[in-house]
Amino acid sequence: MTVNRIVRVFAGFFVLLSLGLGVQGSPLFVSADFLWFTAFVGANLFQSGFTGFCPLDTMLKKLGVRETCESC
Repeated sequence: MTVNRIVRVFAGFFVLLSLGLGVQGSPLFVSADFLWFTAFVGANLFQSGFTGFCPLDTMLKKLGVRETCESC
């Protein structure tokens, strides 16, 4: 897996998880305050689209995850 794919998977997972924990109709509901985390993930995705800065992207590159897929 490449850095971009992992970032997309993490972002999608955290949005779905925080919605599950924050929406009252969900069987996973804990508190509506989890919707702030959904907003944080969305804002981070929005700003990274303009600036190119993504904390997870930086961490994955330092861990040695490939940036591109040579076999694709």
